[in-house]
Amino acid sequence: MTIIQPQNYEIRQIDAALREKIQPIIIQSWGAPYLAINRKLWDSRTMPGYAAFCGDEVFGYLLYEFHGGECEIMLLESVAQNIGVASALIEQVKRIAKSSGVSKVIVQTSNDNTHAIRFYQKRGFTIREIRLNAMDAARQLKPQIPLTGNDGIPMRDEIEFEMEL
Repeated sequence: MTIIQPQNYEIRQIDAALREKIQPIIIQSWGAPYLAINRKLWDSRTMPGYAAFCGDEVFGYLLYEFHGGECEIMLLESVAQNIGVASALIEQVKRIAKSSGVSKVIVQTSNDNTHAIRFYQKRGFTIREIRLNAMDAARQLKPQIPLTGNDGIPMRDEIEFEMEL
């Protein structure tokens, strides 16, 4: 097994060619190119973002949207775990948000994603809102969302985090 060091990847803005590489990963991980977040369906194929690469291999990606005076991380996935990819992608989007005059970054996850809940809090995000039973509404928009998630935990709620910049 090869151990990959953090300095061996680069962060690139997603363009049409990189999007072609990322979309199959999104569909495999999330069941469709669409994301159901906060009672709305979003198309990942049109979102700006950044990806971490080593050569031609995708290590992770982050998609975001600006709306309501905030920068929202819509999708963050680290394909290569525990080498700093997700943290580096968050730092990149924080720089973009600041340079765009936005003072807050928000992100959401489901209640079963205990890894993400810990991850965001360790990086300075605080819980802003918990939307009870929000996954029922999300499933109406995107039926591919399972009833049970990580570690057999029923997927019921959305947890929104925020970070002031």
